[in-house]
Amino acid sequence: MRIVQLANLHSATSGGLRTCVNALGRAYVGAGHERVLVVPGRRSRMQETESGLVVTVAGQPVGSGYRVICRPGPVLRLLERLSPDSVEVSDKATLIAAGRWARENGVRSVLLSHERLDAILAPRVPGWLPVERLADRWNGRLAGTFDTVVVASAFAEREFVRIGAPSVHRIPLGVDLEVFRPQPRLLPSDPPGAAGTPVRLLYVGRLSPEKRPDLAIGAVRVLHRRGVPVRLDMLGDGPLRPRLERMAAALPVAFRGRVDSRYALARRVGAADVALAPCPVESFGLSVLEALACGTPVVTTTSGAAQELLAPGAGLAVPVGEESLADGVEAVLSWPVAGTRQAARRRAEEFPWSTTARRMLAVHETGTPTGHVPGGDTAPPARGLAG
Repeated sequence: MRIVQLANLHSATSGGLRTCVNALGRAYVGAGHERVLVVPGRRSRMQETESGLVVTVAGQPVGSGYRVICRPGPVLRLLERLSPDSVEVSDKATLIAAGRWARENGVRSVLLSHERLDAILAPRVPGWLPVERLADRWNGRLAGTFDTVVVASAFAEREFVRIGAPSVHRIPLGVDLEVFRPQPRLLPSDPPGAAGTPVRLLYVGRLSPEKRPDLAIGAVRVLHRRGVPVRLDMLGDGPLRPRLERMAAALPVAFRGRVDSRYALARRVGAADVALAPCPVESFGLSVLEALACGTPVVTTTSGAAQELLAPGAGLAVPVGEESLADGVEAVLSWPVAGTRQAARRRAEEFPWSTTARRMLAVHETGTPTGHVPGGDTAPPARGLAG
């Protein structure tokens, strides 16, 4: 089977989307299929790789290292030449024309939904605009264009369920359990915060408004005020960095920038005591899953999809707010360290990329995934503040 993956906003600076598309592509090739990846770039070119052919189509820069293929014409002509058996689209804007092309040519089409549209639009448009209605109208168009819509979480699924979309499947993403794994040699022998040593907090993600990295810094301020010795490492970059650096000027916060090596990232994540994931509109939470795989417990929010990745003893979901995040950190720190790290790793082991790829291949072949969805149909119960 020849699968063509189309992805806007896929670049060296991309986060979860790039990780997901690349992991699936490698798995498709490993399963004996032919995979072609089409992404935007500075100029058009083709390159053979171990994971299949990569075709770069000239795209327009949209800031922060991202590019977008604005005109679908070159992509549609490329599809004509490639003659795919199935088309997988990671975009909800300019590349949706590929769904119409696929239907006209008897080719299966799959939309991989990486974000929840209404949650992304809300902070970006005036409050008087009917965001939910606008999102519903566009999502209805998407659902009518593609044979199948794939979402990664119950949170992401709800906006399609709301409009009665006919073919929506939930397939959680995965984590590289070999790269992201516990590293006991990096951990201190004493419990976090013992003898005045700082508790090592970590934020991994883009420094952009929707991710709410300001809440992580605010939580440090609250913990500092409460007398809890903490240190926060911010891994990532983005448009908010200058403002966040001013906000954190008098606090024990270090901005480390992007960590390009997955192995270096895993070492940093595995050495943390608690990972903070404050984004209230996360559609899955790959960084959360990577932290759990490293045995690092996570404090996230009760809004968004990241809470669905938690399990008892592996982390905590709290209301959105810096005080709540600080409460969550103190609660997690009161749990037995060894048991917490074991619970985190066990939960992550339910999400290998092999399972995600197997279910995605079933969608490409038949339109319906097979196999168990980790956690069932609802978010697992997270351990509460009471312990």
